[in-house]
Amino acid sequence: MTQAIVLKGPNKERFLDKVRHLIPRGENLNLCLTCGACASGCPATGLEGMDPRKFLRMVMLGMDDEITKHPWVWMCSMCSRCMHVCPMAINIPGLVYEARKLWPRDERPKGILASCDMALRNDSCSAMGTPPEDFRFVVEDVLDEVRGTQPGWETLEAPLEKQGAHFFLSQNSREPVTEPDEMVPLWKILHLAGADWTYSCEAWGGENYCMFLADDENWEKTSAHTLKRAKELGCKVYLNTECGHSTYAVWAANKKFNIHTELEIAPLVAYYYEWITSGKLKVSADWNKDLKLKFTVQDPCNQIRKSFGDEQAEKMRFVLKACVGEENFVDMVPNRSNNYCCGGGGGYLQSGYTEARHQYGKIKFDQIIATGADYCVTPCHNCHAQIHDLADHFGGTYHTVHMWSIVALALGVLAENEREYLGDDLKEVLLPGEPGTPNPFIG
Repeated sequence: MTQAIVLKGPNKERFLDKVRHLIPRGENLNLCLTCGACASGCPATGLEGMDPRKFLRMVMLGMDDEITKHPWVWMCSMCSRCMHVCPMAINIPGLVYEARKLWPRDERPKGILASCDMALRNDSCSAMGTPPEDFRFVVEDVLDEVRGTQPGWETLEAPLEKQGAHFFLSQNSREPVTEPDEMVPLWKILHLAGADWTYSCEAWGGENYCMFLADDENWEKTSAHTLKRAKELGCKVYLNTECGHSTYAVWAANKKFNIHTELEIAPLVAYYYEWITSGKLKVSADWNKDLKLKFTVQDPCNQIRKSFGDEQAEKMRFVLKACVGEENFVDMVPNRSNNYCCGGGGGYLQSGYTEARHQYGKIKFDQIIATGADYCVTPCHNCHAQIHDLADHFGGTYHTVHMWSIVALALGVLAENEREYLGDDLKEVLLPGEPGTPNPFIG
């Protein structure tokens, strides 16, 4: 149960005046019906004695002292589910974002602050501090190993600084820094699809913790830098790897800061859909006819509810069903734009509020368990890390995997060392070159 709020008197400072532009039609917050739809569907309700409705009422009542430096603003992931169900479309996540700014910058959560500042200190925009020359070394080293050890992939490409490539591909720093083999399945998918793509050694970092820090200046700076680099290379599409917030950070920054890029800013899964439906990627679900392993999928808030909508959610489901069999797919309830946030976004993973993050994520854990799925596919890095951690914390037996792992498996190109997140039941299924594994190079 949340606690009652107590008025202590009028405030001189008016936070409400600073955020009036976020209120529908520029009116006052009396638009709020106090219906409670926002709080009833929010996983952060009750944390630190706060919930979305209570937060909104405190803003309305001018309780600036009580709002300032309240830790709940870092426990709200700004997933926008409250706004999605609000009959008056009040932008509570926008209010929370502005409330984060009430904290002195150097007093905001150290993990988020450090990641933002690290990205600002290197030309890669990498939150893990990977400089351009190290990224080049990792990409070229991993590529050489694949060409030398995996038959059929002697001509695999991972282009760097390719002028005029159609796709500019961002990369979350986690892969090149801690698990470089996880880059390879995507390279193979792009190769088989005939995609014309490139990395840049500069501005390739696909994460943006300055956005989570509510640091507008540096959110704009990092997003403009990566879009500028894609334009300099003559690319047409800014293609984000499977990371919800990296997609949203660039897409939203382009709108919020009027960057005015002509690039299409696109989520990767939408292109999986295009390449499968056009026949460029010949995936098959036959491998799962007898195994009957069950799969569910997480709807990343930043890629579904906050940006590309249910059309993107449908494409995601089409891709997964094509790879594992429609009869082996089980949806969470609720789902799509109405799905619950897992608690990985909004900087939660690096905020330091671990106990609150686990409490927040229990709803998502229970959703996954209710499906009975063996695998939860998470086309988002923060979702992946959080849902994996929830399984460890609460004793879940499901496996958490990237979408590219399942697509590459269904193509017959997922090598033995590229199965880090697969369970023992899939460690030897469709190994390349083994009897029964389709040869992707035939036809």
